[in-house]
Amino acid sequence: MLSSPHLKRSAVPAALAAAALFAVSACGTTEEGAGGDEATAAESGPVSTVDFLGRTVELDAPAERVVILEWSEVEISISLGVMPVGVADIEGYNVWAGAAEPLDDTVTDVGMRAEASIDAIAGLDPDLVILENDNEAIIEPLEEFVPVLVTEGSNEEDNLARMKRDVDMIADLTGKNAEAETLWAGFEAKIAETAAAIEAGGKADVPVFIVDGWIDGSSISVRPFGEGSLFGALAKEVGLANAWTGATDGVWGLGATDVEGLAAYTDTELNLVYNNSFNDNIFNEELVGNPIYDNLRFVKDGTLYELPKGAWTFGGPRSSELLLDFLAEVYGS
Repeated sequence: MLSSPHLKRSAVPAALAAAALFAVSACGTTEEGAGGDEATAAESGPVSTVDFLGRTVELDAPAERVVILEWSEVEISISLGVMPVGVADIEGYNVWAGAAEPLDDTVTDVGMRAEASIDAIAGLDPDLVILENDNEAIIEPLEEFVPVLVTEGSNEEDNLARMKRDVDMIADLTGKNAEAETLWAGFEAKIAETAAAIEAGGKADVPVFIVDGWIDGSSISVRPFGEGSLFGALAKEVGLANAWTGATDGVWGLGATDVEGLAAYTDTELNLVYNNSFNDNIFNEELVGNPIYDNLRFVKDGTLYELPKGAWTFGGPRSSELLLDFLAEVYGS
């Protein structure tokens, strides 16, 4: 059973509590600038949030030098206007997640996501380190010199609400609550726009089958994204049925099958959406010629669609917007 998108996968390297916005008034005085100093103090003063582990994380001022060990949170931070000073596995981020929010050349690599270098992080003198709840072992050594925010990363029960909570946590500690509101409003607008495009396309009754996979020697494993995955939740939100109804891992909404398992879809009309950011070409080359695969209706119909490179299927609002645009293209045309 899979427990995280960080696990074995050549194509996935390595194993709402919104704060109120500060509003400052002149408080009855007409003296010029009476509210200005208070506003500045509010923007630069202490900030806090409650993280996924239920810990109150407090900073004397909004974090500016942020190190982030997971790619979704990297994307979210950049979307809010905070370029991290350090990121885990920059090469992997650029391949798998960089399409929505690219890194600039000021960012330092601090090691792999599951094995970040504490020395490299300390050397960047960060105000804050952000990581997900599956990397808790590193919290204690980090907290000897820097505050740590732990986000959830995924929740199969409601991944969109979970993403909102993660966005708000990061906004709370970087002083970017107004930017978070704008970001989320844009995301909700994209959902509505995509749902309308799909309805207008008249093909919403065709299920979507979202997959990636990996090659292990002579074996090919297929990983379906269930309804509870982030991508699956996006598809459901815009009115699409998910073709994968099998077991999932309970956290990331991911299933597991193989070529023989795909035989269940021999006569099923569906649209296969596959991730090929690693260029392993499983669904467009490696499986071609396999008699089971070649006999699948979606293969014979040619309803296979490759995701844009670097559109992170475990990302934040900006990555999600790329995925929604893709669904609109597949179903709305």
